[in-house]
Amino acid sequence: MRGYLQTFIIGAALVVTAAALLPERGDAQTYQTPSEPVLIELFTSQGCSSCPPADRLAKQLDKEEGVVVISRPVTYWDYLGWKDNLASEANTNLQRAYARRGLVGYNGVYTPQSVVAGAHGEVGSRESAVRGMVSRAAANVDAAIRVRGNVTKGFGIGLAGETQRPAELVLMGVKRQAEVDIGRGENRGRRIAYTNVLKGERRLSLWKGGEASHVVRPQALNIAGADRYALVLREENAGPVLAARWLD
Repeated sequence: MRGYLQTFIIGAALVVTAAALLPERGDAQTYQTPSEPVLIELFTSQGCSSCPPADRLAKQLDKEEGVVVISRPVTYWDYLGWKDNLASEANTNLQRAYARRGLVGYNGVYTPQSVVAGAHGEVGSRESAVRGMVSRAAANVDAAIRVRGNVTKGFGIGLAGETQRPAELVLMGVKRQAEVDIGRGENRGRRIAYTNVLKGERRLSLWKGGEASHVVRPQALNIAGADRYALVLREENAGPVLAARWLD
């Protein structure tokens, strides 16, 4: 399977499907994939005094190749007296679902937590441990996403690989940077910067392995508050993440 991904070809179906939307091109292009991007989801909170170092690490990692970093603020620290205005119950529910399924490494529901490829958990401020998980995830890739196009004309999406269970192709909209002045709670008086804060997500299709194509039209990039988008291929019911890629 590794060799197959290294010579992954976006098939004719993608070329035909996207032809009316994207600029013309010649024969199907062969993509060399020595390393696929790895998803890092940071579960964080404005009410968590241990989170700012993890938030800074997320900003640092976002500048590097080979990772897709998404911050997922959670709601369960709001009872301490400061309501996290970036948090959502969807983030809290996903973290709890991960914990129920069980993560390799440091499992559980806590902040800051980095979940790598939907399968490995670690304290989000432990840089060496998080990087180690990314390296392990990158060495075990069975699926890939390929993207062609732009935000003006839309994107042609190619999927290929293997999966034991059906996986959802999900469009995630994030806000690249958000700075918050925190007035109460453990971080009172601090101004904290957050990176790629999730604003919403939308299922695009269901994938059962092999080669498949999808078109993301410009009008689909309309998640409120988002100024950047990613594609994530995740097994159903909060399963492992098989592939991820920015729509940049």
